[in-house]
Amino acid sequence: MESSAAKYCCDNINNHESSSQSQTSTCMQKFRLYETRSNFYMIGRDKSRTYWRVLKIDRLDPSELNIREDSTTYTESECSELLRRIHEGNISTGGLRFVTICYGIVVSKTEMIPVPNAAVNSSIADSKDENRYKKLLCTVDLTKDFFFSYSYHVMLSLQKNLCNNEPGQFLYETMFVWNEFLTRGIRGHLQNTLWTVALVYGFFKQATLSVSGRDFKLTLIARRSRHYAGTR
Repeated sequence: MESSAAKYCCDNINNHESSSQSQTSTCMQKFRLYETRSNFYMIGRDKSRTYWRVLKIDRLDPSELNIREDSTTYTESECSELLRRIHEGNISTGGLRFVTICYGIVVSKTEMIPVPNAAVNSSIADSKDENRYKKLLCTVDLTKDFFFSYSYHVMLSLQKNLCNNEPGQFLYETMFVWNEFLTRGIRGHLQNTLWTVALVYGFFKQATLSVSGRDFKLTLIARRSRHYAGTR
């Protein structure tokens, strides 16, 4: 996240805000977070387990989000070998440690993981503003009225989804993305949306109906704009 103690996290890897962005629709659905003394490593994979990607996050700078995306697409065995080499390269400072499994979402369970390691003295982490932002975030019940989709772009209307005829590309509209600001730093730095999931705040209802003996599903999606957050 944008504040230093709540940035979503994830030493041996080879070395904007706008209302819409053109993005590749490749989607990663499961992540494993590892840490060394100086870095977090977020390992992401797709649903079919055909490719793995690596995101490296610096833990030594308490005030800036320093992240680097490895451009290599790994197989499962190659990714395991990379993690083994990272562990061996950092063995003198404790090696590589597993932190948690996550899914790029903040719905069923959430956890704030500070980016800087405990040895880095940061005046920001305990500042009045930082504590206020963390407290505000913790008051939001993320288990209600938030929804997302790995396969359908819920931030777009039905018409725009139907008119999207370019394979592998979609229009990333931010008007209805609740966590747009919280993920802006990561998306802007990496220039993609592979590592973030767009949360929509609103209403979702699906019902099975029958007309002339034929059953069909009707889905209603209502979205609250991040620009106009009042009652609807």
